[in-house]
Amino acid sequence: MTDKTIKVSIRHLFKIFGPDPETALAAVREGKSKDDLLEETGHVLGLQDINVDMKEGEITVIMGLSGSGKSTLIRHLNRLIEPTAGEVLVNDEDVLAYSDSQLRQLRRERMSMVFQKFALLPHRTVLENAGMALLTRGIKREEADREAQKWIDRVGLSGNGEQYPHQLSGGMQQRVGIARALASNSDIMLMDEAFSALDPLIRTDMQDLLLELQKELQKTIVFITHDLDEALKLADHLVILKDGAVIQQGEPQQILLNPSDPYIEDFVADINRARVLRVRSIMAKDKPDGQVVGEVAPDDNLESVIALADGAMGSVCNVTVQGETIGYVSMVEIVRALVPRRVGEAA
Repeated sequence: MTDKTIKVSIRHLFKIFGPDPETALAAVREGKSKDDLLEETGHVLGLQDINVDMKEGEITVIMGLSGSGKSTLIRHLNRLIEPTAGEVLVNDEDVLAYSDSQLRQLRRERMSMVFQKFALLPHRTVLENAGMALLTRGIKREEADREAQKWIDRVGLSGNGEQYPHQLSGGMQQRVGIARALASNSDIMLMDEAFSALDPLIRTDMQDLLLELQKELQKTIVFITHDLDEALKLADHLVILKDGAVIQQGEPQQILLNPSDPYIEDFVADINRARVLRVRSIMAKDKPDGQVVGEVAPDDNLESVIALADGAMGSVCNVTVQGETIGYVSMVEIVRALVPRRVGEAA
């Protein structure tokens, strides 16, 4: 398998809010902290030297606590916010150098956005909301309606096309938002806390829907969340922010197994590791000592292996794909993985 293409690349991105960001930027580059910058100059350091590559067809999740800079970062991708310094490259093109017409085309055709508060037009029907991006491009109403209806059906809203947003539940409204983003046929989807306003059960349903659609569509998705469980469920690539800076990024399972900073340790401390960690993250190529008790798949979680082994410490499971053994996982390694690793400890 070849490496996936880098779709979006953020390089040395800084954002400073205040009347004289250039002078404040020089102070930050000389080492002034976020707190000192605010206290001494009245400027707010929003983003500090962000470097992230987002691969085509993957979900990149950017997460952090409130005030970490995650929503500020996503709004730089389509230039809803202008940076103080740095580059944002989409297909190797510098978005910051785009003309007004190029920027409009980017927002209309190449990047769609799903918002936390749904952002539906209350006086438009579900069908009209879902086809809005197509209509703004000048596509004829009949064609726009046909494409919008296709995606309304795909997100589970068949029969609701003539209803208005106030007639829908929150989960249904967000399905309209996703249908609108998909109908635009953009290859990049920006999702800013898209499920945060939903009840837990509806939120889980929306996560499952997104993953189901992603298997088929292979969009490049940038997803913002403050919820670690959601991040670990959705992310192919996870980026964790604190105070506007990237603390750690990479494959989520490896971040959980190998935190690089005490902040990350605290972040993942209360996670149900048996439910979140996957067999592929800890399996060995060579068979360890022990009795083979069954077969598991690479993406099975450790909880399912523990159940299969009935907790017996001498148990081993074959890890198989389409009947072929690709590795082994033992209860001994599972127990080791369930103990949180401290910064600096070997993997």
